Amino acid sequence: MADDPYRVLGVQKDATDAEIKRTYRKLARQHHPDRNPDDAAAEERFKAIQAAYDQIGTAAARKEYDQQRRMEEMFARGGNPFSGFGGGGGGFRSGGFSGGQGFDFSDIFSQFMGGMGGTEQQFQQQNRQQRRPPQSPPLRRGPDIEAGIDITLEQALSGTKIEFGHRRLRICESCEGKSFNSPKTCAKCSGKGVESRSSTITVSIPSGAQHGQQLRLKKMGHEHPQGEAGDLLITIRLDAEEGRRWEGGRLIQEVPVTYSTLMLGGAVRIRTPAGKRVQIEVVEGTRIGDRRRLGGHGHDGGPLDIEFILAEPEKVSKEQKEALDRLKESGL
Repeated sequence: MADDPYRVLGVQKDATDAEIKRTYRKLARQHHPDRNPDDAAAEERFKAIQAAYDQIGTAAARKEYDQQRRMEEMFARGGNPFSGFGGGGGGFRSGGFSGGQGFDFSDIFSQFMGGMGGTEQQFQQQNRQQRRPPQSPPLRRGPDIEAGIDITLEQALSGTKIEFGHRRLRICESCEGKSFNSPKTCAKCSGKGVESRSSTITVSIPSGAQHGQQLRLKKMGHEHPQGEAGDLLITIRLDAEEGRRWEGGRLIQEVPVTYSTLMLGGAVRIRTPAGKRVQIEVVEGTRIGDRRRLGGHGHDGGPLDIEFILAEPEKVSKEQKEALDRLKESGL
């Protein structure tokens, strides 16, 4: 199995598209072959970073990757939930309707069949059910759709409206779904009863929205040719801007500190998400990666975790280089 692109780039699965792009640029500069000549390890790392970004670096590519992963997880959890559609043997199917960006919506059509597969186990189950008193058939429902929307911290505080490109399975306009699971044929949907159509909808983000908050839009998921539509589940992702990221629902802000300040102690000033300037005391012997929690300075008055990182100067002056030589000679 290919490496998880989120893990390769070192970002959370709920990271915003902007954060993924920023992280990629940083890693690409660090491991670029021009910066690491004749270093095979750096070259391999750079290739892995580039491959990961190709998978999730754009909103369209990321949506396709996430959809495919969800499909694979469905197979892993319950075997092949799509087996038996149209008498076939299951698996990912090619052909049919393309869902855009290379994703094949025909992969989920067999969910509509309600488990009709023709296997011996299913046949015995049907016989047992026939001997029971008649019951109302279960309500058929189209699958839900999961998606993400990126907004700024300011938009989350005040609320906003976002135009969202939405693609889903809709009842076939030609046969009105009547060709599904019937001997009838339909040239437009090939007897599936549904077809892939795209539209643009307006999503209202409530004021005070939180990172990871989920909105449920009823009946906006995939439609079922003989039942009701599923829902659209939208996860709100707040872009924390350069130098910040979300981790397990906590807002993390990186604070660059010079090596001398880490070793000897001192103070640094930071700008919080609310735009306030705050002075942070750095205790003697602080290590790279150490964290401190600032109550009330995060998004919407929540906590802000600061993480100390090493400040790397672009250039070293002559005096600084001489001081470094002396430190080197002293064994530090």
